[in-house]
Amino acid sequence: MKPLVKICGITNLHDALFCARAGADFIGFIFYMESARYIDPSKARGIIGKLPATATPVGVFVNAARTVIEDVIGTTGIRTIQLSGDEAPAECEEYPVEVWKAFRIRNERDVVITRRYRVAAAMLDGARDGHYGGTGEPADLAIAVKMKQFHPLVLAGGLKPENVASAVQFVRPFAIDVNSGVELTPGKKDHTKVTRLFEAVSMLE
Repeated sequence: MKPLVKICGITNLHDALFCARAGADFIGFIFYMESARYIDPSKARGIIGKLPATATPVGVFVNAARTVIEDVIGTTGIRTIQLSGDEAPAECEEYPVEVWKAFRIRNERDVVITRRYRVAAAMLDGARDGHYGGTGEPADLAIAVKMKQFHPLVLAGGLKPENVASAVQFVRPFAIDVNSGVELTPGKKDHTKVTRLFEAVSMLE
């Protein structure tokens, strides 16, 4: 089964519409100020208002206060939030939209930690000390497979047109998250790479 596709790190309308028309199921906006792909909520709102209904806007947060997250939800119209920091299980509950939780797990024994979270999906991202995603670091695919025991899995970390098919065939995730693997520079997408990514995904069975 083909995975759903999230293209993350969107900072402009041109890229957002191109990715949506190419087939993106989710369009990701990063509301973490330390990220090179940070977007102001007011700018994101303008982009989200022009997205087709087929592309769900996702807001990415890192250790943000609940009041901040809820304000951005109300301001922008995002319909899913992705918590990519060190959030505890209770901090991922009781939001008015769907919640994904991102994990950076390096040891298969630590996968059991994820079962404490009541979320719509769990994301495995590539682990690099001091960074909260977007590094291009590949995820451990064996850990990804084990995480599927507890949650629908979103596979992230270093995915690009050249490796997405093999990673998906190994893990069989619910969705994939692609960011730096289809970029020209942080926050600016390479439309040729985006097209090639969707071509690779379309060939999967």
